[in-house]
Amino acid sequence: MPAMKTYSAKPAEIEKQWILIDADGVVLGRLASIVAKRLRGKHKPIFTPHVDCGDNVIIINAEKVHLTGNKMNDKVYYRHTGYPGGIKEKRAGEILEGKHPERVIIKAIERMISRNPLGRKQMKNLRVYAGTAHPHEGQDPVAVDVAAMNPKNKRN
Repeated sequence: MPAMKTYSAKPAEIEKQWILIDADGVVLGRLASIVAKRLRGKHKPIFTPHVDCGDNVIIINAEKVHLTGNKMNDKVYYRHTGYPGGIKEKRAGEILEGKHPERVIIKAIERMISRNPLGRKQMKNLRVYAGTAHPHEGQDPVAVDVAAMNPKNKRN
């Protein structure tokens, strides 16, 4: 019996799809894990770890994402200005009610993707919008209902 060969996808063989996800009422962590898997390409049978074989993902209604428990008040995002004593903090609720609510989703997904050149390339395939409007109608994205995948994914 001949030995089986492991298939390794080449960048030219990858077919990228456009996915549209509505984040209205969906739990943040569950949404982020599904999107990270899609960006990475782990849902495909031809997944190859060193090749960007993930899809392009569009997320709309980022401002309506749901955080369970008391995370709106307790979850803290830190950043540093670069100056001594320059640590700044913002609560998740402040960011969601602020000017750029999509940053909560971007950070959650970013922290699930590997931190290397390939991960940065995969993060460029993510587009997040606070409202329902997006400029990617020409790509004819396929809608994926994350809320219907599992009853725990959506909260009111």
